[in-house]
Amino acid sequence: MTSFAPAPARAPMARILLAQSLMELRLTLRRGESLLLTLVIPVLVLLGVGLTSVVRLPVGDRLGFVVPGVMALAVMSTAFTGQAIATGFERSYGVLKRLGASALPRWALMVAKTTAVVAVIAIQVVVLAIVGLVAGWHPSIAGIPAAFALAILGTAAFSGLGLWMAGTLRAEATLAGANLLYLLMLAVGGVVTAVPSFGSVFFGLLPLDALSTGMRAALTGGSVPPLSWLVLAAWTVLSIASAARFFRWE
Repeated sequence: MTSFAPAPARAPMARILLAQSLMELRLTLRRGESLLLTLVIPVLVLLGVGLTSVVRLPVGDRLGFVVPGVMALAVMSTAFTGQAIATGFERSYGVLKRLGASALPRWALMVAKTTAVVAVIAIQVVVLAIVGLVAGWHPSIAGIPAAFALAILGTAAFSGLGLWMAGTLRAEATLAGANLLYLLMLAVGGVVTAVPSFGSVFFGLLPLDALSTGMRAALTGGSVPPLSWLVLAAWTVLSIASAARFFRWE
């Protein structure tokens, strides 16, 4: 006998994660400023530095040096800068507070945001690779799996940093801090130039330098330095643990 009695219950977590991930992806792709940060600026840097001699590089193969570095910059711009700013204002406007009253747990929100970030980064890397190949870039096919693994690890590290910042600071402070770190990392993070000789040990421990150095080594046919793996793994553990511990809905 069929029962028509109400049976309210929370949807399966897999369905909740999928719905929230798709929502986060749609919101990210609709932001015009996000498109500027994630695609326009990296492409302009790639073409401006890779095809001209305005910036002195430590190697002769300009595209072999610049393209992996710009891919690392794209990972950071999406996983850290864009995500931190967007999440910070969602928290400021009370969006996260309302989500906190739903069936979505905090860890699921972080997983959904990271999943959307991974999808956007995949689009970025494909676009940058196509632009680089058209410009004359010749990557090592054998190094692609290692570069892919580094990109995933870098995404997790930067995503954790972005969520930690957005979940603990005011939206205005997050906006200023995320943009300032983006510019500093662009200047000294080993993206389009070698890290400064002064304090090279310190700059070498930054996640962007570890990611760009590792991807550059992999895509030019070399072996990834163990320090790149260690630095990215350490930043990943530290940032995700901090976000999980200190992230606040409001």
